[in-house]
Amino acid sequence: MTRPATHILRLLRWGRSLARHGALRGIENDPNTPSPVVRLARIARLGAMQPRVPDYAAAFQEIGPAAIKLGQSLATRPDLVGEEAAHNLLTLQDSLPPVPFADIEREIARSFDAPVATLFSEIDPVPVGSASIAQVHRAVTIEGRTVAVKVQRPGIREKLARDIATYEWAAAHLEAMGGEASRLRPRLTIANFKRWTNRELDLRREAASASELADAMKGFDGYCIPSVDWDRTNGRVMTIEWIDGIKISDREALVAAGHDLPALARRLVLAFLSQAITAGFFHADMHQGNLFVRADGTIVAIDFGIMGRIDRRARQWLAEILYGLTTGNYRRVAEIHFEAQYVPAYHSVDEFATALRAVGEPMRGKPVSELSVGQMLDGLFAITRDFDMATQPHLLLLQKTMVMVEGLATSLDPTINMWDVSAPFVRAWIRDELGPEAALADRIRTDVETLLRVPDLVRRIEERYPPRGGAPEPPPLPDIPLMWERRTERSRWPGYVLAAALGGAAVGLAALAGAV
Repeated sequence: MTRPATHILRLLRWGRSLARHGALRGIENDPNTPSPVVRLARIARLGAMQPRVPDYAAAFQEIGPAAIKLGQSLATRPDLVGEEAAHNLLTLQDSLPPVPFADIEREIARSFDAPVATLFSEIDPVPVGSASIAQVHRAVTIEGRTVAVKVQRPGIREKLARDIATYEWAAAHLEAMGGEASRLRPRLTIANFKRWTNRELDLRREAASASELADAMKGFDGYCIPSVDWDRTNGRVMTIEWIDGIKISDREALVAAGHDLPALARRLVLAFLSQAITAGFFHADMHQGNLFVRADGTIVAIDFGIMGRIDRRARQWLAEILYGLTTGNYRRVAEIHFEAQYVPAYHSVDEFATALRAVGEPMRGKPVSELSVGQMLDGLFAITRDFDMATQPHLLLLQKTMVMVEGLATSLDPTINMWDVSAPFVRAWIRDELGPEAALADRIRTDVETLLRVPDLVRRIEERYPPRGGAPEPPPLPDIPLMWERRTERSRWPGYVLAAALGGAAVGLAALAGAV
């Protein structure tokens, strides 16, 4: 087990990078920040020249791969990091200097236990992409097919494990301080982040996600997923079909190629809704670098390391919430939040509906270009605080992806109205899934299943395990000893304080020496 002093020194080192980019100022000035965290931030920035405008994305980029992934996760949590930081973190580019090609070749050969020449007739030594976990090379198989080969960076698993252990330690101590930190559930946020990251580290899982999403989107015209070469895919290497197309972010090239940008924007929004609401399985990393447009106008998605799932009941709630907001039925939206147990039962449904109306009415009927996202988020987060709504981690990926899709759709068509595009789709889904016929079919199936059970056993189970809300069972969290609860180690506290002071002094002296 890593010693607390090691975690503290890592935090101080990372804090130093944050300070150089002005990213600690918000932490220090936030009235909800616990005082021990404020003190640690002050030690970390000792002697640093902080820029006036914070650049959170640059700070996370400097810290390294795990921080890049964490920053992308925190971009979905303006309630946790603030709206300014969340908006800046959306610009975080998951890119690092490439690994030497000789190391990549060795990694491929080692993972397949076979010479590279038996798999590929050629591999371009210059990567087409170099991210924090893996990099991608264009290659040709021995059968002559052009493919993209994604290879994990050597040693990345061990480095991520070390850094995530410190995140868990810090989150446990932060949550134990109570108050706002407890309501925001940082431990669960890091647990989800760890699960997503571990999933990305197994490229077989990514390949399986690509295959599953391709099956789910077969009936959706104009949106496709590259096919997987399973014979050249394992836990550390993934090979998929090569895609020739224009990046969806290259607006000028799309216009020059004659593409209908408003049609692309609408199709992108509907593709996301089809994945999230119809399939319950969606591409959760739909940033501008992961979407291409083929010559025939087909949108092609790549990079399936981060995927989101929503169960059917939660999808029903989500559809009704979206439809309620588009139609102004705030009472029904409020009722759904109480049914899903997102809002504690001791609050008033009517008061919550009024609070939703205050946020929703200014948005209805306006194009995205006329909306103040900042004001909207401020209003929504004020509601979560006022009504004691705990963070729902299972919806974080959905929230992040919605922000990405909205940004991309707006860049293609600044006049797009997200509500107008979404409403017909959501209305049709509700009619098909929640209409009289569907409700009757569900009722018959449920009643038959209930009759087949032993009534007494059912009653006892329901008494012992009452129905839950829309939030799924949280994953088990690691047991992290808190420093102030380790009575047998009280004598070590002076050592921890001394380590923190020495760490702060060391980074301060290093900064002064660099300035000289």
